[in-house]
Amino acid sequence: MKRLSLILSATLLGAFMAKDALALDFKSVGAAPAIMYDAPSEKGRRVYVAPRGMPVEVVLTYGEWSKVRDAAGTLSWVQSKTLTPKRMLVVSATNARIFNAADESSPVVFSADKSVLLEMLESPNNGWVKVRHRDGQSGFVKAGDVWGD
Repeated sequence: MKRLSLILSATLLGAFMAKDALALDFKSVGAAPAIMYDAPSEKGRRVYVAPRGMPVEVVLTYGEWSKVRDAAGTLSWVQSKTLTPKRMLVVSATNARIFNAADESSPVVFSADKSVLLEMLESPNNGWVKVRHRDGQSGFVKAGDVWGD
């Protein structure tokens, strides 16, 4: 009985640790564009320049560098100081509709083309994310129509 209890405790502990290990850490490129490298060093090859506001998933942090994945799935390194915790999302659907409420029967406030950046105002809830366009319009978009949440 004692052994069963230990096994159960270890299993539960492992499940909680795995859940935390799978937690995604999204950030965005700050006020200035950021150079993306193939290694955690300015001596590395410059892969591309990420525009300001671009959302990235932080996969690993190594000293002053972060290994990130972009919406296309590309892995690269960036100086951590160029990232901000401000959450931005990129439209991944061909034409995402942003609704007045988290309901498809509510009025459409605006639509956004693929690759448009939206600021995340609230965490996803029941498949919807509250967002704001840089022009100030806000509303709810289906979580599946954006990347970075």
